[in-house]
Amino acid sequence: MRGGGRGVGSTPNFAPPISRYQQNRFVLKTKGLVKNKINIVTLGCSKNLVDSENLYTQLRGNGMNVTHESKKDDANIVVINTCGFIDNAKEESINTILRYVDAKEAGVVDKVYVTGCLSHRYKDELEVEMPTVDAWFGTNELPRMLKTLRADYKQELVGERLLTTPAHYAYLKIAEGCDRPCSFCAIPLMRGHHVSRPMDELVTEAKSLARRGTKELILIAQDLTYYGLDLDKKRSLATLVDRLADVEGIDWIRLQYAYPSGFPMDVLDVMRDRPNVCNYLDMPLQTGSTELLKVMRRGITREKTEELVHTIREKVPGIHLRTTLIVGHPGETDALFDETLDFVDRMRFDRLGTFTYSHEDQTHSFTMPDNVPDEVKQERADAIMEVQEGISHEKNLTKIGQTYKVLFDRKEGGYFIGRTEFDSPEVDNEVLVPATKDTYVRLGDFAQVRITDAQPFDLYGELVTTM
Repeated sequence: MRGGGRGVGSTPNFAPPISRYQQNRFVLKTKGLVKNKINIVTLGCSKNLVDSENLYTQLRGNGMNVTHESKKDDANIVVINTCGFIDNAKEESINTILRYVDAKEAGVVDKVYVTGCLSHRYKDELEVEMPTVDAWFGTNELPRMLKTLRADYKQELVGERLLTTPAHYAYLKIAEGCDRPCSFCAIPLMRGHHVSRPMDELVTEAKSLARRGTKELILIAQDLTYYGLDLDKKRSLATLVDRLADVEGIDWIRLQYAYPSGFPMDVLDVMRDRPNVCNYLDMPLQTGSTELLKVMRRGITREKTEELVHTIREKVPGIHLRTTLIVGHPGETDALFDETLDFVDRMRFDRLGTFTYSHEDQTHSFTMPDNVPDEVKQERADAIMEVQEGISHEKNLTKIGQTYKVLFDRKEGGYFIGRTEFDSPEVDNEVLVPATKDTYVRLGDFAQVRITDAQPFDLYGELVTTM
């Protein structure tokens, strides 16, 4: 769902939803199999992608033949980096594991290794369910995984990362884990406590990425705003962003996953004053109901949230705010949902996505009855997105006739496709420029584009100048 995030449903638990001998049976090419080739398969969020890129870099540094999500089916060793965040993600992870377990049983894959959040959280159960998987690894077991793969952990490669994204943008994970007490979230169970990466290490990595052609850094963590508290007892996100903005060659710095409670207001000054810090902020707010915010243990009220949104917009004129909301949390009545619907209508977010609540064991919310039927959850998600579609369309229509700096990601279906500073890859709006005989832009480059038409989640434009 471009521009609105991905809506998800729910399944009862993490157990395999289908037999591996049924519809998901996997057949690989058997001819020309190249031995000792490793394929890394990544599921889930951008934080998982960074972990896979670090594994990829370490294996390549050991001189090993490794690919990421190869389409050729010619690797004899497969490493699956799983997601265990919500039920749909667990189902996808389980099905992917079974797919490669089938390949191993058919004799066309030698080894199957599993890592990531699902593996970390359910290792004991999964070992019993799928004994033919060769080894299971947690989210913080890169050295052990490398040893199993007969590779050495090379300290000198820390901060040197081979990208699986297009070279012109990269995710920069500034911290691991989370110390927030959100009632519905299992991330601390899979990723542990918040641990900030040293600032100098992050700046060094940013310089390395810039030397290799990266123009956009997308800062990610489970909570960006907590950065620095474990290092020097104060929130240091503003200082970090300011230092990263000094890195030569970095044209855009984008902030994702900012927590509203305890938001470090000084980062707004950096966003306003530094031209290469995007006027964009991703701040998941989860609900517009104060009563539900209390149940969710979010540490903030709707009134304080609205005040924060207004302050952000005042301090950073023109900023585009993205948020995500959860519908169907235990205790969400029709009246409480209507409060969230009203909240969306009042706040007029530029980008918004919805998730249906997933009943995660070992979380505080799991002690409450999951009393909103799945069909009601989906109806509520659809209702929010219907309101947001209208808001997004209205906002996009105001852009017609204006010219924006656009970074082009790919060419597809007769269009060059890019993004403004207000849009993150894969989840937000895109700008489409017809690829005619007189129009050409190089992928990974910026260009000035005049907007000629607008849809709810896409803009159309014409090339003005390349940059």
